[in-house]
Amino acid sequence: MATSVNNELNTKNTQIRATNGAPLIVVVGPTASGKSAVAMRLAKALNGEIICADSRTIYTHMDIGTAKPSVQDRAEVPHWGLDLVEPGEVFTAADFKQYATKKVAEIRKRGHVPLLVGGSGLYVDGVIFDYTFAQPSPERRAQLEKLTLEELKEYCANNNISLPENDKNRRYVIRAIERQNDQTKRLSEPIDNTIIVGIATDRDVLRRRIEARSEQLFEQGMVEEAILLGKKYGWNSEAMTGNIYKLVKQYTDKQLTLDELKQKNTIADWQLAKRQLTWFKRNPFIQWLPLNDVYEYVQERLIATKQAE
Repeated sequence: MATSVNNELNTKNTQIRATNGAPLIVVVGPTASGKSAVAMRLAKALNGEIICADSRTIYTHMDIGTAKPSVQDRAEVPHWGLDLVEPGEVFTAADFKQYATKKVAEIRKRGHVPLLVGGSGLYVDGVIFDYTFAQPSPERRAQLEKLTLEELKEYCANNNISLPENDKNRRYVIRAIERQNDQTKRLSEPIDNTIIVGIATDRDVLRRRIEARSEQLFEQGMVEEAILLGKKYGWNSEAMTGNIYKLVKQYTDKQLTLDELKQKNTIADWQLAKRQLTWFKRNPFIQWLPLNDVYEYVQERLIATKQAE
């Protein structure tokens, strides 16, 4: 079956690449599930370009701690959505939706296949459900800005508001509260010409992948990167309050040993993965598949789409 699918795809790749209406391929899943690797494989096979839907990799210089695609991967396949703003600058889901939608159009115009890949749920949904984001009230924003992170979280708990993926970032928590009452418009179904697939991973396997990636980050110089960023942008910069950077600050302050730092980082990433899965499981249009089945599934969908034209 796989051989016949590959052969048929190879004969149709030229047609897929040449059309401005190439499907938008969306690959989602929790952190460390293998999204990037399968996206690279698809992009190489289909002459595709990757748009990273990640609220952490948008920041410049934050490379190791956000697990950005490697320099080699970016040399082999065009990647977009990286290094868009300096740490501390504001970049919202509405900004990403506008950016990503423009990139999809540009990629199609080049005759390539766009791939939207990432684990930031609101970034992904904003694109595939064509959100029209409401503008927050300046008065309400001013009130929320006066609250501490702990007070904001308490407000969320008391008002049944789901915390964002990065619940250590005050701006993200404030935006979650603002979205409770805004009138954001969205489609009831995904935009046309979209293939959406999620990486289904066994819990134990995912936990081991998270542990392995965490160890790899430290081998690549995670601590050194965080210290440099802390000196340049300040440890209180919002971009520095999420995931591992905040933990490295505790390590440099002698509040954690290196082993404790690694352990806490693994736990934080595991908690992030669970929040990401909770978000994506609400989307009934995602086709959940084991990592090894995603590539062939997308190939088959592309062939079926081409045959239906």
